[in-house]
Amino acid sequence: MAKKKPLVVVTRRLPDLVETRMRELFDTRLNETDKPMSQAELAEAMRTADVLVPTVTDRIDAGLIAQAGDQMKLIANFGNGVDNIDVTSALRRGITVTNTPGVLTEDTADMTLALILAVARRIVEGAHVIPADDWTGWSPTWMLGSRITGKRLGIVGMGRIGQAVARRAKAFGMSIHYHNRRRVAAEIEESLEATYWDSLDQMLARMDIVSVNCPHTPATYHLLSARRLKYLQPSAIIINTARGEVIDENALTRMLEAGEVAGAGLDVYESEPSVSPKLVKLAKAGKVTLLPHMGSATREGRIDMGEKVIINVKTFMDGHRPPDRVLPSML
Repeated sequence: MAKKKPLVVVTRRLPDLVETRMRELFDTRLNETDKPMSQAELAEAMRTADVLVPTVTDRIDAGLIAQAGDQMKLIANFGNGVDNIDVTSALRRGITVTNTPGVLTEDTADMTLALILAVARRIVEGAHVIPADDWTGWSPTWMLGSRITGKRLGIVGMGRIGQAVARRAKAFGMSIHYHNRRRVAAEIEESLEATYWDSLDQMLARMDIVSVNCPHTPATYHLLSARRLKYLQPSAIIINTARGEVIDENALTRMLEAGEVAGAGLDVYESEPSVSPKLVKLAKAGKVTLLPHMGSATREGRIDMGEKVIINVKTFMDGHRPPDRVLPSML
């Protein structure tokens, strides 16, 4: 008799290639509308499915996990960050949590550098001039930005993505500095010619550009607080392609309005998908570049994420430890 396929509920639309393969391997229930599932729909999935495949838009909290049926054994997150999942509550209920690390590193690093260039060289502002029929010709003093070669880049979080950003920035002639929970290996520091700062405050005060590349955890919530943001030089710019909660967004907005920081490039926000009207106003004024959380949005990256989800589910259902298991101690 053929082994019964596990029921896998996928909360959002995934690339066709990934969905098709999941249908082949599992009893897969897809979300054809691609609208975020309601809490009631998520609760029903937790009660009936063997495996849930959520994304960053799904809040899998303790209350939801408490409603899980006995058959629910795996939450295979489609994404690297798991701040949308109460991993500790899941573990207590005997539910394994996995993620998709590593596959988004290069894509997110590309977007980080793109934002650095966009803010420093005022690319988005410039891109609007010709369509608006506002260009009257070249001028030696018009639309001046800042050179990034020779600037000091301070990276907050020197994991996979932070190191990938550093490699790109070094190629552009930037000086690499970083703050991390732990100092990286000496050979990595040497290859990147990177300077380690144990004190985040001291690093922020000396940087021309700051890039946030650390995950959102209880320890990093508002890591760049109102107090710390005050250390930034008025000429500095700040880039965030990690999680909106790492920066005190209201404090940053006030500083941008007051001209206490030169600019910002943001791909993530504290209350996604809502974006502060004040930030939108600043974007229209050319003081901040806002992107709709697209740092990892490449076809290749999404397919790679899906393949990792499939491997995690298949390995787990075959009775083995999935390769990308997440434990509370890792957060």
